[in-house]
Amino acid sequence: MSWDISGRYQETCNCDFVCPCPLTGLRQATHGTCTFAMAFRIERGSFDGMDLGGTKFVVVGRTPGNMAEGNWEVGVIVDEAASPEQKRALGVIASGQAGGPIASLASLLGTFHGVEERRIHFEGSDDRWSVRVPDRVDQAVEGARGLGGEILHLDNTGHPAANRLALAHATRTHIHAFGIAYDEASGRNNGHFAPFHWSGGS
Repeated sequence: MSWDISGRYQETCNCDFVCPCPLTGLRQATHGTCTFAMAFRIERGSFDGMDLGGTKFVVVGRTPGNMAEGNWEVGVIVDEAASPEQKRALGVIASGQAGGPIASLASLLGTFHGVEERRIHFEGSDDRWSVRVPDRVDQAVEGARGLGGEILHLDNTGHPAANRLALAHATRTHIHAFGIAYDEASGRNNGHFAPFHWSGGS
C-alpha cells in the first residue's frame, strides 16, 4: 500500500534544553533515560487512496537507559475524531508497520503498548505549539531564538520526524499514558517542532 503524508510535528522530552540525543547518536540523554511524546498533525496526505488530511496521532515512549541501548516501550494515540478506516491507517503508520521513518526504530523497541483512541488537540503557529490529549498528554513548546531573533534549528539530525528541527523550550510537559508518567513545567526541558513529510509503500 502506498502512502504519503505531510503536516506539523511537535515533541517534548525529559532532557534538559538542548537535548543531547541527536548530537550524540542517541548515546547520551541528560538524565540517562528518555521520556517523550511526539505529536503529528496531518494536513495533507493519503493511505492506499484514503484521505488522511486533518487527522492526528501521538507516539508516547520511554527508554530505561540511553535511547541507543534499546528496550523502548512505546504506545500510540490516534485521534478519536478520525473514521474507523483512518484510525487503522494511523495506527499502522505510527507503529512503523507501514514502513517509513518510524520503521527505522523497530530494532530499538522492547514493548509496544498498542493503540488507543483519544481526542487530540494540536494548535499553534510560528514559534509556539501545543498538544493536548485529555488525561494523557498536555505539552507546549516555545521556539528558541538566536541573537538575530531567528528561530534556531538543528540540521541533518536523522530524527524520524524530520531532518531539520526547530529548537524549543518545553513550557510544560505532562505525560500520563501507557503506564508512562512525567511532569515538568519549569521551562527547563527540551522541545522540538517542524514540518514533516513521510511516505512509504510501493
